[in-house]
Amino acid sequence: MIFLKTEEEIELLRASNELVGMTLGELAKIIRPGITTKELDRVAEAFIRDHGAIPTFKGFPNPYGEPFPASICASVNDEVVHGIPNDRVLEEGDIVSIDCGTKLNGYCGDSCYTFAVGEVKPETMQLLKTTKQALYKGIEQAAPGKRIGDIGYAVQTLCEAEGFSVIREFVGHGIGREMHEEPMVPNYGRRGNGQMLKVGMCIAIEPMIVAGQRNIRMLPDKWTVCTADHQMAAHYEHTIALTKRGADILSTFKYVEEVLGAQAI
Repeated sequence: MIFLKTEEEIELLRASNELVGMTLGELAKIIRPGITTKELDRVAEAFIRDHGAIPTFKGFPNPYGEPFPASICASVNDEVVHGIPNDRVLEEGDIVSIDCGTKLNGYCGDSCYTFAVGEVKPETMQLLKTTKQALYKGIEQAAPGKRIGDIGYAVQTLCEAEGFSVIREFVGHGIGREMHEEPMVPNYGRRGNGQMLKVGMCIAIEPMIVAGQRNIRMLPDKWTVCTADHQMAAHYEHTIALTKRGADILSTFKYVEEVLGAQAI
């Protein structure tokens, strides 16, 4: 069932998503060669809890019933999604996707940003730029009267034109009191197909794009999803609300961009 949100509920969602953006901004300050993803997780959890919220990812079960053991997903290089923070040390030229979720006053926030660690290869930077651009192309299609397929078509068309591939097994989703609600929001599709978008719908759009083939593999931890060919993967995500005027972006990258300045993707 799709739950349409009131204006009051949308503002509660905005507050939670603002906190996610602030958390990503805090991590932007410390992402550098030599830091571990476990340290990023520690900083994120403390920041979220200090602001009166809970990290929604921590304890979230996978299809095998195993709870996610951390507060953020930190997916490095060929890891597409759901990377578990650990003692891995980030190195010059790596990329790391930080997916973050919060629950504040009963409503969820969800956003992801892929960071370059130091200087990265030009082709890697192009992957990041294209994936982020595709996020906003998808958001442009998120308007009442449009359909879910219009969002996916916009993302897929842009990324494939640049020679990249779209992950199909993992998709965006509705969001509200629960982190994952209906409808599902694929990053591929046909124009004019799928669920019609309506005022009050709140969804997370999150292109997961890879430099090589779209085939994936799961690590033994039953969480971390990687590219089968070990090529780089990027992931950007915004939570939006559908209004009469179109998409209202509830999450934000402004805190990240303030920290990174000219180095922002």
